[in-house]
Amino acid sequence: MGATSEPGVVVLGAGYAGLTCAHELTRAGRGRIPVTLVDRHPFHVLRTELYEVGRIARDPEHVEAWAVPFSKALDDLAITQEVGEVEAVDLAQRTVRVSGRTIAYRGLAICLGSIPAYYGVPGAETETNQVYRMGGAQRLATELRRIEADSARGPPEGRPRVVVIGGGSTGTEVAAEIATADWASIVGEPAKAPLVRLVTGKVPFLEGLPEGLVRHARRLLGKAGVELIEGKNVQRVARGEAHLEDGTSVPFDVAVWCAGVQAPPLVRNLPAAHGKAGRLLVTEHLELPEWPGVFGVGDVIEFKDPSTGMFVPATAQAALAEAPVAARNAIARLTGTPLKPFRYREKGVIVAVGVGRGAGKVGGVTVWGSPAALIAALQQKEYALRVRHPR
Repeated sequence: MGATSEPGVVVLGAGYAGLTCAHELTRAGRGRIPVTLVDRHPFHVLRTELYEVGRIARDPEHVEAWAVPFSKALDDLAITQEVGEVEAVDLAQRTVRVSGRTIAYRGLAICLGSIPAYYGVPGAETETNQVYRMGGAQRLATELRRIEADSARGPPEGRPRVVVIGGGSTGTEVAAEIATADWASIVGEPAKAPLVRLVTGKVPFLEGLPEGLVRHARRLLGKAGVELIEGKNVQRVARGEAHLEDGTSVPFDVAVWCAGVQAPPLVRNLPAAHGKAGRLLVTEHLELPEWPGVFGVGDVIEFKDPSTGMFVPATAQAALAEAPVAARNAIARLTGTPLKPFRYREKGVIVAVGVGRGAGKVGGVTVWGSPAALIAALQQKEYALRVRHPR
């Protein structure tokens, strides 16, 4: 098909970065600049809530709790919705192809998120689960529900075995969630608490986070019954067994891969400068230096804040901060007004360490236990309410 008429700003991806960017484009542009939001789903996924696999396991097909339909997320804003797979981006011709249809743009925001990075580890992709996409979280929840139901009917000493690979915040939260979920209530039978092991690899546990937070996270993981296996990378994954580089292995009934993420292939293949894991390098205006009018937001970019010299983390908090700046700069490119630099100021960080427990640092103060979990829950609820009522 031919390109659509009246090209405006096209936003690829409707995650935290993309949805926020689309909202800001309509507000800052006052409806004068056409905005098109593209995503494979007809809804916005609350991705950080996908880690709550126990809650998902109660009804894996009931997506309303962690997915907001565009009819609510966009609330009749002047945003054109394109549901389909992004197949190609032609930066020279200023077009994108979505499920066979070509869409022209004057401005582009690339907000396509990330996918698991398996680092060439044999069996990692085929023998493990992941929680970075909704389908993956649903499959993991279904698998956990199955092994927990089996445990209720098995021998008294038999406990389901779960191994989580990756000692960052995602792996920590997923391991703690699995260990502390009320599986007997979820499956409706006297299921046994799973034996959960968290393989952190050679990268230090929760690397980059404040020492106090890491210390409290360790303690809470221990109370949750999660066993830490540190200092050893996974060399290969076979069916039912994760083999470590020292020759030992960790048996499992279900494995979860949380060892890192990378940019999607489409992003890695763009004719632009890339950083680690295929992420796009951007200017202080979040713009691709080779392609004026093209912006990257969220997990797809590698950005070092020049004011601090620190890399901005690939977190929902950072994406939500970047998106309004990218949107306003996209409009500035179209209107010939000056672009503004992005500066990141982290509000705080909290790692959920089991149901109703967490560890974090907010406003320079270390918090842990139920107060940390409450702060995290309130933050998630506030964002979810804002998405469901965007005006």
